[in-house]
Amino acid sequence: MTDLIERLVPDELWVLFRRVVPPTVVVRPQGGGRRRAGDREVLAAIMFVATSGCTWRQLPPVFGASWQTVYRRFAQWSRDRVWAKLYRVILDELGLRGELDWSRCAIDSVSLRAAKGPLTGPNPTDRGKLRSKIHLITDRNGLPLSLGISGANMHDSQGLEPLVWGIPPIRSRRGPRRRRPAKLHADKGYDYDRLRRWLRERGISPRIVRRGVDSSQRLGRHRWVVERTVSWLAGCRRLHRRYERKAEHFLAFVGIAAILIGHRRLARLDAQGHSV
Repeated sequence: MTDLIERLVPDELWVLFRRVVPPTVVVRPQGGGRRRAGDREVLAAIMFVATSGCTWRQLPPVFGASWQTVYRRFAQWSRDRVWAKLYRVILDELGLRGELDWSRCAIDSVSLRAAKGPLTGPNPTDRGKLRSKIHLITDRNGLPLSLGISGANMHDSQGLEPLVWGIPPIRSRRGPRRRRPAKLHADKGYDYDRLRRWLRERGISPRIVRRGVDSSQRLGRHRWVVERTVSWLAGCRRLHRRYERKAEHFLAFVGIAAILIGHRRLARLDAQGHSV
């Protein structure tokens, strides 16, 4: 069991997680009771649910905590925005190592089937089936910088401004924190002059494909990185379909997928450093 927990939550990720998780004080005036399940074991169970796509009730007992305990801890950490804080720490670590390329960023969205809950809507391109959308902005290397969710009936263009505002100030190898890309690439779904003006007012050069003007062959010239990131998100099998009724829980799994992407990049850098 120890090997499984260390594989799902490596030591480096556990150290970063302890920086953002709020302290827990358990007081039992009457004394007694069962010992509280460890945070690392519960975090490993949450990562197992995210990567395997199993339901909470299907969670195997090898983690030492009941599925009810794991779910309650997941809900509490989601309310405390632990996942967003953890990914912010990972982005700062990547920024300090010079791994974030702000020269060309890209924006895109992907829809997935949804059972029920807020921020769902009929998909106009799939016979009105109920779906949710994941919106994201990535840097030139494909690392997510900003994430959001919405119903499938929300037009992609409506997500551009919230996503750009949602990019946090991230540390750099030298100089002040940064949160604005030099250029932003987008497909024809964002082809609106008001969005181009809005980006230019903030010092961002829009690179948005024009409908009926630009060739479709140029569409993926710089945007393939964000499409690759969408496939990386799909590695988190819990995102193959939205099962969460609460929007904050669905957003939490999106954040966990981004955490796994960012941590893999950090682990690769550490491995390269040790090999040198």
